[in-house]
Amino acid sequence: MIDDYRLYLHHRWMEGCTNASALTREIQQLGYSGDVNTVRRHLRPYRTGAIPTDAPLHQLTVRRVTGWIMRRPGQLRDIEGKCLDDLCERSPALATTTEYARRPALVVRERRNDHLAFEVWLAEVRLDGQRELRTLAAGLRRDRAAVLAALTWLCP
Repeated sequence: MIDDYRLYLHHRWMEGCTNASALTREIQQLGYSGDVNTVRRHLRPYRTGAIPTDAPLHQLTVRRVTGWIMRRPGQLRDIEGKCLDDLCERSPALATTTEYARRPALVVRERRNDHLAFEVWLAEVRLDGQRELRTLAAGLRRDRAAVLAALTWLCP
């Protein structure tokens, strides 16, 4: 039950909130249905100093963060949105990736035949994007005809 709230608890602990009851109330407002004892058990290693301040959380995976990025922002649970916002705040590269990844996903998801949006996206990524995004854009540019045909086919 607590897995979805580990990142939040970690960040709050690092911010100085060490009261298990207060943290339980906070995550209950985010949808946690467990009790304070589970939170206390989770925080026990923090109290003994077993978790360093820069320890990555094993529940935070590339797949999980990618899922948060590709989902519609309105479909993220509060805790997921907060965690993604926090990660983007800490990593400008992730913030840029998130912005660039969501735009073409929206075009495909909404089945919009928006060739201009695709061309603008390609140009922006070429100028501003990170190396990995530029590589993706270059591949899509090479397959431009197929991508545009797919956009046309997807749209009513």
